[in-house]
Amino acid sequence: MLLAEVIEFLRPRPGGVYVDCTVGAGGHAAEILRLSSPDGVVTGIDRDPAALRVAEERLREFGPRFRPVRSNFGRLREIVDAAVDGVLFDFGVSSIQLDDPERGFSYSADSFLDMRMDPDDPITAADLVNSLEVRELAKIIRRYGEEPWADRIARFIGEERKVKPIRTTTQLVNVIKAAVPAAARRRGGHPARRTFQALRIATNRELDVIGGALLDAVRITRPGGRVCAISFHSLEDRIVKRTFAAMAAGSESGLPAARLLTKKPVRPSAAEVRRNPRSRSARLRAVEVPDGF
Repeated sequence: MLLAEVIEFLRPRPGGVYVDCTVGAGGHAAEILRLSSPDGVVTGIDRDPAALRVAEERLREFGPRFRPVRSNFGRLREIVDAAVDGVLFDFGVSSIQLDDPERGFSYSADSFLDMRMDPDDPITAADLVNSLEVRELAKIIRRYGEEPWADRIARFIGEERKVKPIRTTTQLVNVIKAAVPAAARRRGGHPARRTFQALRIATNRELDVIGGALLDAVRITRPGGRVCAISFHSLEDRIVKRTFAAMAAGSESGLPAARLLTKKPVRPSAAEVRRNPRSRSARLRAVEVPDGF
């Protein structure tokens, strides 16, 4: 996603050292490795072991130039202990996770309501749906899903789980469809989309580490190096925008310095959206570490 644009900003070069903080299937990493040959290196981080296995297989041809790490990018400074030339973040859920019906990310397939990116995490989406107070559940759906019917959906969930636990994606979808009025269901896409997004974000605590990780990325990047971030919804993009702007303005003491390369987010071309409809909501922002930092 946004591959050409990412490469334009990162400017991979032979001998360069790069970090892909959300390596996924390895698409971005493959191109960075190709353009940084013969001796460029990419550390690929992902907390999903299934994604990391796919990336390792795809990038096998690059040998030790690809260094896979199973971890959360919130631990970036523990993982990378030397200066790098560029860092990439690609937030949100990956196609590997969405396309596996057993993972519980999709409202289009019936499965256990899991949604964990790291299968070793103790809390599933089903745990949240069945244990949180209705008021707290509504808060999550409203905050992370920006769902206008959050209170009603949470109330319907509360009533349904009195009868039996909500354990599957199909159960939850049916509850949401019952909660959202018919007129609202006919517009704005699938009625469960926002609630599923909210539960996924809450289950994986996705927004908690973004700001700090962006700061750490700039701290480990050499002068002239760049940090790129791809977001897929306004909550992620808002954090990226504010964090990059604060570093560029020097508005807070103790923040690393950065120069904005994107005053507005870069969006995918119409051709890319036709090829890959999932790219439609992608937004890319980038900063450069200035000389003398």
